[in-house]
Amino acid sequence: MKSKLDDVFIENLPTLDLHGEIRSSARVLIKEFIYDNYILRNKKIVIIHGIGTGALKEELYKILKSSKYVEEYHLNGFNTGCTLIYIKNR
Repeated sequence: MKSKLDDVFIENLPTLDLHGEIRSSARVLIKEFIYDNYILRNKKIVIIHGIGTGALKEELYKILKSSKYVEEYHLNGFNTGCTLIYIKNR
């Protein structure tokens, strides 16, 4: 298991910001972003969902749980408004 502190510097990782999105459009963006990064062989990505009501985070976690491209995911230890995602190797 990777430590949450292993990813202190996430500025250089591919990032998707979902602020202002609704669930239906966020669902499409998330799936495409994960797949694109799988094809590009990126190991780690970040999705910013914000804190708010938790609706986008809930939708994100449903997708991550069922995605065949995702190895592991967790909230960023320093910012609970974003999630770090580890992509499976091809």
